[in-house]
Amino acid sequence: MRAPGFWQNPPDAPGWQAHLLAPLSALYGAATARRIRRTPDIAPSCPVVCVGNINAGGTGKTPTVIALIERLRPLNVHVVSRGHGGNETGPTRVNERRHKAADVGDEPLLIAAFAPTWIARNRAEGVSAAQQDGADIILLDDGFQNPSVAKSLSIVVVDAALGFGNGRVLPAGPLRETVEQGLKRADLLLSIGDARAQAHFIKTWGEQVSVLHITAHLKTLETGINWKGQRVMAFAGIGYPEKFFATLRGLGAELLRAEALTDHQPLTEPLMKRLEIEARALSAQLVTTEKDAVRLPPSFRQRVLTLPVRLEFDDDTQLNDALNHLPRR
Repeated sequence: MRAPGFWQNPPDAPGWQAHLLAPLSALYGAATARRIRRTPDIAPSCPVVCVGNINAGGTGKTPTVIALIERLRPLNVHVVSRGHGGNETGPTRVNERRHKAADVGDEPLLIAAFAPTWIARNRAEGVSAAQQDGADIILLDDGFQNPSVAKSLSIVVVDAALGFGNGRVLPAGPLRETVEQGLKRADLLLSIGDARAQAHFIKTWGEQVSVLHITAHLKTLETGINWKGQRVMAFAGIGYPEKFFATLRGLGAELLRAEALTDHQPLTEPLMKRLEIEARALSAQLVTTEKDAVRLPPSFRQRVLTLPVRLEFDDDTQLNDALNHLPRR
């Protein structure tokens, strides 16, 4: 999901579209506020760490979840996600060998390579299933606005370069709820981006940050591929494909064409054949993201290169302190 241009106006100067849509935003915000005040359906005996956001769309939750899984080993970490567009409604434990992205969603299928992962439209049922399966700690992928599960720690993730857009709630802006309301319930705010993006975020939003603020950046994973001078045609169906394309350019790749798909867009055989034909015409190699790669048709998995990234915390002191103070069962 990519934000329309007017969403990215400075918070102190929202565009006329935002003003026009303000009444609908007020209704949306009020509905969210009512929902999150609901008493949780379940208070698990093991800690639940929610990795969520205030923005609608991608902010970097998936690499954050993967980084936390690695950070929490050797605990038996389970992940609970709603899944996106999958056929399974849950609670279902994702099986990498049996399930496809169309069944469980691309993000759960990717995360399942790192830890036991469950999908459930009803988050409380998913958490109960993970707990019964022996989880020492549960990572709730998204669900910050979902009140059905009592959370031990809530981490709000934001893209440092995009920030909170114009600061308005849907549909006048990119937010699910106001920044003030969301950060009141958060324990940590994690902004993801390089030093320049972090400086911009602090300048724009620093005065509104009322919780502990930690920073991180995405780093490409070494795979042995020398991207410098590599002629590539890139495609991505993630929240903000432009970031992926910029990463390739930063690695020195010669990006001949960039195809921005919609978030979670199915990678059908006809679509992939079209992209392959275009890449051949350019004498370019097809390349995509890790999240997109799990949606590739089997016949294309050996024909498309993947550029994986991992999250690195700039200073993990406050994060470690928060994780170390989680209750243990």
